[in-house]
Amino acid sequence: MKKTIFIIEDELMLADMYKEKMEMAGFEVIQAFDAEEALKKIEGTNPDIILLDILLPRQSGIYFLERIREKEEFKETPVIAFSNFDDSETRKMAFDLGAKDYLIKTNYTPQEILDKVKKYIK
Repeated sequence: MKKTIFIIEDELMLADMYKEKMEMAGFEVIQAFDAEEALKKIEGTNPDIILLDILLPRQSGIYFLERIREKEEFKETPVIAFSNFDDSETRKMAFDLGAKDYLIKTNYTPQEILDKVKKYIK
């Protein structure tokens, strides 16, 4: 059975690039482009891992992470936070909410992000 990755990324070009990379690696991919859409789409799904952009329009990735951690079914879901925003307070909030990693997008190729996903997936 395919593992499912939920990618929340508002930059369309990056979202498509990550989606293609993950599908080529055999993952089923669910996509959302902002926190509100992601909160709606995650209901009734059981992603094996979430790749979460922190800088999203309207509500941040931290907001999304806070909301899903309130739900029992997502308390243990691995989350990799990623952003080009490297702020120590934001990084700390992500880790405090259970993020497994916090990546600076410009420092990682899609292949390296895929390698991180494989590392944290059950």
